[in-house]
Amino acid sequence: MRAATLTGIRELELVDTPPPVLTDPEDVRIRMKTVGICGSDVHYYTTGRIGSQVVHYPYMVGHEGAGVVEEIGASVTQLKPGDRVAIDPAVSCHKCDQCRAGREHTCRNLKFLGCPGQMDGCLCDDLVMPAKCCYPIPETMSMEEAALIEPLSIGVYAVQHSIPMANAKIGILGMGPIGLSVMQAAQAANAAAVYATDRLDYRCEAATRHGAEWTGNPDRVNIAESVHELEALGLDVVFECCGQQEALDQAFELLKPGGTVMIVGIPEFDRFSFPADTARRHELRLQHVRRQNNCVQKAIDLVASGKIQPDFMVTHRFELAQSKTAFDLVDQYADGVVKAMIHFD
Repeated sequence: MRAATLTGIRELELVDTPPPVLTDPEDVRIRMKTVGICGSDVHYYTTGRIGSQVVHYPYMVGHEGAGVVEEIGASVTQLKPGDRVAIDPAVSCHKCDQCRAGREHTCRNLKFLGCPGQMDGCLCDDLVMPAKCCYPIPETMSMEEAALIEPLSIGVYAVQHSIPMANAKIGILGMGPIGLSVMQAAQAANAAAVYATDRLDYRCEAATRHGAEWTGNPDRVNIAESVHELEALGLDVVFECCGQQEALDQAFELLKPGGTVMIVGIPEFDRFSFPADTARRHELRLQHVRRQNNCVQKAIDLVASGKIQPDFMVTHRFELAQSKTAFDLVDQYADGVVKAMIHFD
């Protein structure tokens, strides 16, 4: 089969590799149809690592996928060949203390698609996954929407894990696919107003078109001053979605006393800092978000119902053989890219 494979820093080649075979009766084989390119994939492409997770070449990345079931293991009853599925890239053991506590996303033995040392990614023609990680999608849902379920599930989880959204006034710092997923999930949960920022004007414009109350570019405006002119008491919760120290600093400035910071973005550095005096005096809550937990079906249901309409996030489409071009485009934030999608047919 064909597989888009990292072979070095900023090197990505299309190679032929043996197709995967079913060895576990609980697994299924999927013919991939679409894969979205995530910022974490690009981190591996440009630096060869994210924190302690280091690529050993050659290596396949990719974890935002959707496809069609081609073959099922002997014990699989919930799926059949021909089913169209969105893929949850996280494979939990369901046995450790974290899984037993309902925290499958922090499983002690977690394996994740396209994560070095865990599993190869899904930028390939065929993929074998546990059936429990494959979610049937309705006929009304496109394969692009199905591939977007992975980032959308993170947005749904981040919102669910924060505060009740009804009448909440929220900030989202960073309006890439994750920030836009958080925005859509918050709107579906009846947030009162969204204040959004990004250093790319076109992403601010996308947020405005899709319901943000206010957007601003931190390179041109003082974010805290501008938002406080509109919300003198401050915001209830701020989602940091870009992994930048400057954004975390802004989050603390934007919050009202008793407010919550949700750290969703993945930083490329080792340590964040925050103003201890402000955090203590205002009794601010700081909460990290680790991917998602049991929110894939919720994201599918929200898209199927029309409460979330994510299609606008897909701005560029490529064939598998064009994967390197797609990665370079996303890395350079070129041509107004929000989400680049790889198509296999």
